[in-house]
Amino acid sequence: MEKQTEQWKKVLDKTEFIAIVTSGDEGAHTVGTWGDYARTLGVEGEEVRIPVWGYHKTEENIRNDSPVELLLGTKILQRSSGKFGQGCKLSGKGEIQTSGSLAELTKKIFPGSRGVLIVKVEKVLYTYSD
Repeated sequence: MEKQTEQWKKVLDKTEFIAIVTSGDEGAHTVGTWGDYARTLGVEGEEVRIPVWGYHKTEENIRNDSPVELLLGTKILQRSSGKFGQGCKLSGKGEIQTSGSLAELTKKIFPGSRGVLIVKVEKVLYTYSD
């Protein structure tokens, strides 16, 4: 996944908004965050870190083994065809931490947040075809 990792990280570096999708008894549940919030916490290997404010339904769905999907995109990056615009869907396992060193760091950087969502990216699907 090395080449894919390089590409989705480039998209993440330019995305303005990230949609976060989980699934539960009531179907799909979507929340969102700003791309710069994820960039501030950084990517560690294949893990995307996102500050958590509410996200109570997201947390419930994750506890019930829902995968997490992140949808990101940017019109700034050029594709191999020469056209502009790249997007991708990152899928994987999620975890919300409300205590521990990473959660405390997140609360310090983002006052009012209650912790951090960590998504371990296992699959990447690009949302364009050239």
